[in-house]
Amino acid sequence: MTTPAAVIMDAAAYTQAVEDALKASAAYYAGGTSALDDDAYDRLVRGIAAWEAEHPDQVLPDSPTGKVASGAVEGDVPHTVAMLSLDNVFLPEELTAWTASLARRVGHEVERFSVEPKLDGLAVAARYDSGRLRQLITRGDGTAGENVSHAIGTIEGLPDELAEPVTVEVRGEVLMTTAQFEHANEVRAAHGGQPFANPRGAAAGTLRAKERAYTVPMTFFGYGLLLPDTETALAARLGELAHSELMAQAAAYGVNTTATTAVPGITADTAEQVLARVQEIAALRAELPFGIDGIVIKADLAADQQTAGSGSRAPRWAIAYKLPAVEKTTRLLEVEWNVGRTGIIAPRAVLEPVEIDGATITYATLHNPADITRRDLRLGDHVMVHRAGDVIPRIEAPVAHLRTGDEQPITFPEACPRCGAGIDTSEQRWRCANGRNCHLVAALSYAAGRDQLDIEGLGHTRVVQLVDAGLVADLADLFTLTREQLMSLERMGATSTDNLLAAIAGAKGQPLSRVLCALGVRGTGRSMSRRIARQFATMENICAADAESMQQVEGIGIEKAPSIVAELAELVPLIDKLAAAGVNMTEPGATAPTSSDGDTGDGNTERAGGPLAGMTVVVTGAMAGPLEKLSRNQMNELIEQAGGRSSSSVSKKTTLVVAGDGAGSKRAKAEDLGIRLATPDEFAALVADYLN
Repeated sequence: MTTPAAVIMDAAAYTQAVEDALKASAAYYAGGTSALDDDAYDRLVRGIAAWEAEHPDQVLPDSPTGKVASGAVEGDVPHTVAMLSLDNVFLPEELTAWTASLARRVGHEVERFSVEPKLDGLAVAARYDSGRLRQLITRGDGTAGENVSHAIGTIEGLPDELAEPVTVEVRGEVLMTTAQFEHANEVRAAHGGQPFANPRGAAAGTLRAKERAYTVPMTFFGYGLLLPDTETALAARLGELAHSELMAQAAAYGVNTTATTAVPGITADTAEQVLARVQEIAALRAELPFGIDGIVIKADLAADQQTAGSGSRAPRWAIAYKLPAVEKTTRLLEVEWNVGRTGIIAPRAVLEPVEIDGATITYATLHNPADITRRDLRLGDHVMVHRAGDVIPRIEAPVAHLRTGDEQPITFPEACPRCGAGIDTSEQRWRCANGRNCHLVAALSYAAGRDQLDIEGLGHTRVVQLVDAGLVADLADLFTLTREQLMSLERMGATSTDNLLAAIAGAKGQPLSRVLCALGVRGTGRSMSRRIARQFATMENICAADAESMQQVEGIGIEKAPSIVAELAELVPLIDKLAAAGVNMTEPGATAPTSSDGDTGDGNTERAGGPLAGMTVVVTGAMAGPLEKLSRNQMNELIEQAGGRSSSSVSKKTTLVVAGDGAGSKRAKAEDLGIRLATPDEFAALVADYLN
C-alpha cells in the first residue's frame, strides 16, 4: 500500500517537520544513519509537500521538497552535468498515471522503457581519463559533490582501468552486498569499532573514511554513462544511444551495470510489461544478495529522454517505484533464550512492536551470543530491524547515536534455560550439554513429521505421553514399542494402537534421505538430506565420510562439512540402534560412485536411464491430477528419484518448469528464457513409473 503522508496541522508543526526532515536527511546522506527510518521519512516529506500545496505562500526556503538530497548536503566538486534524484510512485495506478503523463509530454506513446532495480547505496560519479579512473564524486546537492577518490581501488565492479582508453563518466551506486556487510562488521568489531546499522550506512561510512587501519570491499553497479567533452565524435555517438545500449557499452568497458545484477535491467515495450517486471523484481526482493528499495523505470530511447527533459530535482523521463520498507527502527526490550530440538540455545529479541511490510514485528533473531557481543547490543537500544518477504526478521545493529546512557548489558545464561544442565560454549552456537535429550519431545515430533518419517498418529501430544511414560528415550525406541505398552496409555484404544504401530512399521521403509532428515543434523534439512543420501547411497558410507568427501555434496562448504561429520559421529550409536530395529539405511536408485582407490567419487548419483536424468526441474503453482496430494517436498523427492535435480528458482540452468494453477513469476521467467513448460498431468505421465 502507499506510504501515508504525515498530518501537519499548522505552521508551527510545518516548521518543526522541515527541521526534522533536514536533520534526518543530513544524517542519512552523511553516514547512512538517521533517527527516522525510510518509511517515516517518506511520510514526513509527503506531509510537508501536502501542507505546502495548501499554503504556497508560506513555504520555507529550507524545505526539502523539490531539492536533490532534500537540500541537506553540499559538495565542493562541480558535476559536469547535474546529478539529479528521482521522483517516486508507490502504487500501480500511480505508475500507470506517470507513463500516461510521459506519453503526453513526448507527444506519443513511449516506444520502449528500461526497468531496473533501485539499488540501496550511495550515488557516485566515476570519472575516467583516457581509460584510467581519476576521480570519484558523490551526488552531493546535485550540482557539486564530495571528492572520495581515496576509495579508488577498493570497489568491486569499478575497474581502475577500462577496456578502452576513453574519457567518460560512469554514474552508479556504491553499495555493500549482504555478505560484504557481514564481513565489514566483523572487521570493524575486530578493530574495536561500533557495528554499522545497515548496509547503506556501511557503504556511506566506508566510502568517506580516509584514515582507517583497515579496508572492506564494496560493490559498484552503473546506471548511467556520459561524456565530459560534448564536442567529440564519441560523445555524439553515445548521445544517440538508448539507455540500454549505454549500459551495454559500459559493460563492454568492464564496468558492473544494473544489467548484471541478480534482477537485471531489461527493456519493456508497454506499460503493462513495465508493471509485470516491477512485480517480478518485487517478488524476488527477499532473495537478492543486496538491498533494493524500489524499481527504476526510464524512457529507454535518447530522443524520448531529450523531449521529456528534466526539472530542478529530477528527470521527467524516469521514476522510482518505491517498495514498502523492509527496515525500520524500534527498541530492543528483552532477550529470550530458547532451546531447539537439537539442544541449540538460541537468543531471540523481544521488540517494541513495529510494522514492516504489512506485518507487526515483535520478535527478531539474534543468531548467537557471539553475534550479540560483536554488535554490542544492549537492552533498551534503538535497533535497525530488517524483514523481507517471508524471511525471519533480524536485527542489523544498534543505532548507537540514539543511546541515552540508560541501556543495559544483555545477560547470557550460565546453565541451560530448559533443563539446567551445563552449556557447551566451544562453538559460536551454544548447545545444552544434554543435546537432543534436552528437548526430546521436539526432536521426536520433528522426526515423525510428514516430510521426515511421516508417522501418522504420532503428533506432539502422543509424543509427550510416550516420553512422560518413560517408553521412549530416543528416536530408535519408537520402533521397539509394543502393543501392550501403547494400550497402557490414556486414550489409546485397540484401533488407534494398531494404526500407530502400522504407521511406525511403515516408517521403517522410508528412504535414507528421510531417515537422515529425521535425525536433524545441524546444517542439513530436507533438500540437503536428499543430496547427501544421493551422494553416498548408504548410511554406512555417510558415517564413513570425512570432511573433504562431505564437501563434494552441493551446498556443503569448507565450514559446514566438519560440523556435519562431527555430529554424525556423535549419532552413530543412535543410527546403529535404528538399523538394529529394521529401519532402512539406503537411498533407492542411488549408487555412490567410487574411484579406483575406493574413495567416494564426484557424487553423480542420478538414476541411470531415469526420464529426468541430467535435468533441473522447478515446480510452481498448485498441482492437480495424480500429483494433487503430493507436498512440495514429495514432489522434489519424485524429481530426484526419476534422475533429476529439484530447484526452487528459475534460471538459465533450469531444464523444465512444472507449472500448475496460480503459477506466476516463475512461469513468466521460464517463458522469457525459453525454458520448457509442463502441466502437472504432462509431468505425471513423464514420471509415471516413479509414482506410487
